Amino acid sequence: MPQHVRGVVALEKGAPVRLETVVVPDPGPGEALVAVRACGVCHTDLHYREGWINDSFPFLLGHEAAGTVEAVGAGVTNVAPGDYVVLAWRAPCGECRSCRRGRPWYCFDSANASQPMTLEDGTALSPALGIGAFCEKTLVAAGQAVVVDAAARPEAAGLIGCGVMAGFGAAVNTGGVSRGDTVAVFGCGGVGDAAIAAAALVGARVIVAVDVDERKLQWAKRFGATHTVNGSVVDAVEAVKEFTDGFGADVVIEAVGRPETYRQAFFARDLAGTLVQVGVPDPSMTIELPMIELFGRGGALKSSWYGDCLPSRDFPMLIDLYLRGRLDLDGFVSETIGLDSVESAFDRMQRGEVLRSVVVL
Repeated sequence: MPQHVRGVVALEKGAPVRLETVVVPDPGPGEALVAVRACGVCHTDLHYREGWINDSFPFLLGHEAAGTVEAVGAGVTNVAPGDYVVLAWRAPCGECRSCRRGRPWYCFDSANASQPMTLEDGTALSPALGIGAFCEKTLVAAGQAVVVDAAARPEAAGLIGCGVMAGFGAAVNTGGVSRGDTVAVFGCGGVGDAAIAAAALVGARVIVAVDVDERKLQWAKRFGATHTVNGSVVDAVEAVKEFTDGFGADVVIEAVGRPETYRQAFFARDLAGTLVQVGVPDPSMTIELPMIELFGRGGALKSSWYGDCLPSRDFPMLIDLYLRGRLDLDGFVSETIGLDSVESAFDRMQRGEVLRSVVVL
């Protein structure tokens, strides 16, 4: 029978979110019902509330989650009831042109649940990134549920479902950071700090954290930044060059999603360096750069989709690193809250007071 649970819903653009009763159907073929144990409050959820992603209101928010599989539909073999999972918003289809070329981390037809979750009056909800985990239970495509070691506490484990994976993958998968590299990260929130942690883990020799908030720069040191730059006080580009032998960084990661920081990141690269954009911009934003600089500097300008990750491969790996004490997922958890505190958590996130607020159910 369908279940009636509590969930956080954005009913209309820009309006405060509300706690509503959500009707979750039994899983059909290829689907899994997951009892959510914890879900991080991510900027992407705020983007949904503000209408930056699309206008398919109402949205069931939340997507950075860990939980326990409660039931599965016909044909599901990758998970079973009782499995401890992290939810992914990429579930490679295996059939699209990218999957067929052996690049499932770019899957262009990622699976989501076929059945809608609804409000009590039958209004269909659009789950954020196909997940909708600010909810006591959620229905997903079974491929979105990735089994991980149950020893990882859910408050930490769920964060690899989005922000940590996005930043870690931007550095390692997209940027190709390796031992001896110099790295600069513009924006030291959760995604930026995950990129810093990844760069430190693989042996980068210089890791420059750039932000305009001294509190965030101090957080960045915890994750492995060797140098910090307050861009509101000094020229960030020149400071990055100063810390990289006057040349600029081999890999620069832009984790803000604004034209001004992208431009700084572009010029903070060494010749033939790589720039990775992982910050999510407002759809109205544009960037203008001199073509001679695009040509003359060489290298690569990349965007990182979900850290170019393969969840079935990367999620268990990150959890193993966490359990071995090599990846400080606990350091990303600034506070734990209830479902009724998501709106106030958005405010703290916008003020830069937290790396992650995590809803615990």
